[in-house]
Amino acid sequence: MALAALDISAMKTYTKLYDKICSLNNIKLAFRKARKKKSSRPDVQEFEQKLEENLKKIQQELIIETYQPLPLKTFILRDPKTRKISKSDFRDRVVHHAVCNLIEPIFEKRFIHDSYANRKLKGTSGAIKRFNQFKRKASSNGMKVNERDNQKYNNNYVRGYILKADIRKYFDTVDHEVLVQILSKKICDRKVIKLIEKILANHRTPHLGKGMPLGNLTSQFFANVYLNELDMFVKHNLKAKYYLRYVDDFVIFHKNREVLQEYKEKINGFLRRNLLLDLHPQKSRIKPLASGLDFVGYRIFYYHVLLRKRNLRKMEHKLKEMQELYKTKIISKETVDQTLNGWFGYMNGSNTHNLRQSMLKRVAEW
Repeated sequence: MALAALDISAMKTYTKLYDKICSLNNIKLAFRKARKKKSSRPDVQEFEQKLEENLKKIQQELIIETYQPLPLKTFILRDPKTRKISKSDFRDRVVHHAVCNLIEPIFEKRFIHDSYANRKLKGTSGAIKRFNQFKRKASSNGMKVNERDNQKYNNNYVRGYILKADIRKYFDTVDHEVLVQILSKKICDRKVIKLIEKILANHRTPHLGKGMPLGNLTSQFFANVYLNELDMFVKHNLKAKYYLRYVDDFVIFHKNREVLQEYKEKINGFLRRNLLLDLHPQKSRIKPLASGLDFVGYRIFYYHVLLRKRNLRKMEHKLKEMQELYKTKIISKETVDQTLNGWFGYMNGSNTHNLRQSMLKRVAEW
């Protein structure tokens, strides 16, 4: 199904990208990016043993257009939700970086400010900060509901509502044809499009021409490209002021519940017509700002931010596991510190001072 007609006559398009993707300098840069923080993995070390030969082989296959990605390796991750992760061969991850090196800057210029997943200087901390700014604006800086408006009035009950929604089975239902149409609005190099089609087709699903594998760099990037169409609709057609998105989770703030209900209906219609997607029926709801909700791994209330309980349980389990490994000298103090630093980075922006102090005290007693 084609996208709704758009006036793209004034949009800048890009040609002759394929030769730049195939350049040895670009492929070497792609290798360095693919290798980052993964140099100890056996597949990376094996690739490095014949580095120049492997890089030139990738270049040659791309130049003569004989490159074919290897089959994905699939495994199940329970964390706690069961997810199917598909892992590309390392040589294919180098190709993914080579492609994204050239096309990501083109689309980054078109992304809205308030798209926070898999982008430089964004991430969950940026999303939480923006969330807090929007909730204050939408509630007139925490204006309270008075007793006549709400019989359950309490000091924390502020005005305003939030539409919290996500896409039903997003990565499984992205339509390849629609995605290629979106990409082709900017990329007018048939060889680049053909390479992208090969990467997309390498992910086998029960529904031909649908889905992207979780875990691939290209999937993360294409996920933003695909839903940038939604971002444009919300910002330019609905003219929603207080909207932000993280992958397929998004929120819109407004003082009026009926306006949010209208937004929800129009968004679902747009998704079905233009992107062949649906809002998740159970996870797309309108709630009072005061009631709190889960977003990007946190439980967010108007006056404070907490970690989700399931994430706390995972940390507690991991901490006990690390303690045993440390006592038997399987892991070092440095490894423990690195894990804690990662957790503390995740906790930034939440009300977890006591939790962090408790963890440090426990580790110091090992």
